[in-house]
Amino acid sequence: MRERLETMKIAALEAARNAGTAEELQQIRHQYLGRKGELTLILKELGKLEAEKRRQIGMLSNEVKNAISQAITDREEALADEGSAIQGELDLTLPGIPPVSGALHPITQMCYDLNDAFLSLGFEVYAEDDITSEQYAFDHLNFPPEHPARDTMDTYWLKGSEDKKGSERLCLRPHLTGGSVRYLKKHGAPARFVYPGRVYRNEATDARHERAFFQYEALIVEKDFSFASGQLLVGTILEKVFGRPTDTRMRAGFFPFVEPGFEIDMKCLVCGGSGCKVCKNVGWIEVMPGGTPHPNVLKAAGLDPEIWSGFYINIGLDRLVMMRYGVDDVRLFHSADLRFLRQFR
Repeated sequence: MRERLETMKIAALEAARNAGTAEELQQIRHQYLGRKGELTLILKELGKLEAEKRRQIGMLSNEVKNAISQAITDREEALADEGSAIQGELDLTLPGIPPVSGALHPITQMCYDLNDAFLSLGFEVYAEDDITSEQYAFDHLNFPPEHPARDTMDTYWLKGSEDKKGSERLCLRPHLTGGSVRYLKKHGAPARFVYPGRVYRNEATDARHERAFFQYEALIVEKDFSFASGQLLVGTILEKVFGRPTDTRMRAGFFPFVEPGFEIDMKCLVCGGSGCKVCKNVGWIEVMPGGTPHPNVLKAAGLDPEIWSGFYINIGLDRLVMMRYGVDDVRLFHSADLRFLRQFR
């Protein structure tokens, strides 16, 4: 048995020294040291030997095993060094290869810029879960029971809650506005906060619409807050984000959660106001609804509408990014196409 071990050791060491690839070394390791390898088969015969001889052969087997393992390891390191060796002459004057760096998604960057703008005006940044309920998405916001926004064609209702009502009927939030009531019920008034996030609607996609997109809402609740102050807020925020004054206009519009309600437009920066597919050739694009919180919304939040008022805006974050970079299709931002996104690094 001693002779078998010595012969096996010589053959294994020779094979390890001559191995040219990592795969060959793995085969050698398996052939000699594996569960069914030659050394294992020899060790299974130790039980037939006398005690003293068994001890001697056992010690020798360990020495052989260690020698083979070390030879394989040494050869693996040698092959690694050979693979990394520089072939040919080395030109030390050549510039190095710069590491590839990532960057924030343009929508995320716009969100951070808005956060900075509102924080500088004393606002707090608030967040809530993507899953909400009929109570917060519609009931608290003065939506009538038959309002079309409650239908499945607009709202993603969660399976298992279709036949329930109020707080038990769950959905992916179709807008962020329910967060205002949730915040006010917890913190009360006066309040000045923003709450950015993704919202979900089952609607057809086009250059200005996606099924999952980002909104950025802001709400001020104070005593005797004037509407003119709200107009000034809109202009100040847009100027801070775009770095220059922007032309805006306000049109009367109906939204159940504000009274009076307005649609706030800005001059299309994609075409400069001359008309394109983004602005539907009118030169203006709606970027946010706004207005004074409806008395029923304030009541739902536990506030007296005779005492409190304020101003609310819901910024279409995706559209604002389109205006910043002159992009004419919002779907590009959600495509995960690195060829498109790399230009914003």
